[in-house]
Amino acid sequence: MIYLDLLIGFLEVGFFSFGGAYAAIPLIRDVVMTHGWLDEEMLTYMIAISESTPGPIMVNMATYVGSEKGGLIGAAIATTAVVLPAFFIILLIMVVMNKFLQNQYVKAVLSGLKPCIIGIILVTGTHMLVKNCGLLFDSKADFLTIGLTCAIALIYFGSRKVLKKGLNPIMLICLSAVVGIVAYSL
Repeated sequence: MIYLDLLIGFLEVGFFSFGGAYAAIPLIRDVVMTHGWLDEEMLTYMIAISESTPGPIMVNMATYVGSEKGGLIGAAIATTAVVLPAFFIILLIMVVMNKFLQNQYVKAVLSGLKPCIIGIILVTGTHMLVKNCGLLFDSKADFLTIGLTCAIALIYFGSRKVLKKGLNPIMLICLSAVVGIVAYSL
């Protein structure tokens, strides 16, 4: 019976939580408290843990609650239930969008958005680079971080020259992780 409760409870969360993870917390709280899966204190701890671990808060919380109440099968059911509605909604949107993408006005809007998106990503990356390398006027420069950033950039752009398509982003992230572990653990 717990599996059915987990399925229905987290399908409800998945279907009716709009506005992102923080907007979904009251709904998750309601479902979890109604079923008595967690007490108020444990729910607060779970929210804090879900925020600090990688991945969406709703998925992390569903996995945790499912695991606590139904083991591995419960975790799989709760996680699947919370993501299934979004999956089908996106699938439906893609079917509809495919028809709209052929429209010249939609194409024009999307073409106009490309420079904006590139600018936002560029500004965010530049801000992170300046802040994390200590290049602000009120902080000391972190030469190790600057050197590692330059080395990774050189590897990335050098691989684009040599391989003609560059490194796979996942490989670049893994390489950066290894370099970071080696550089900062010494």
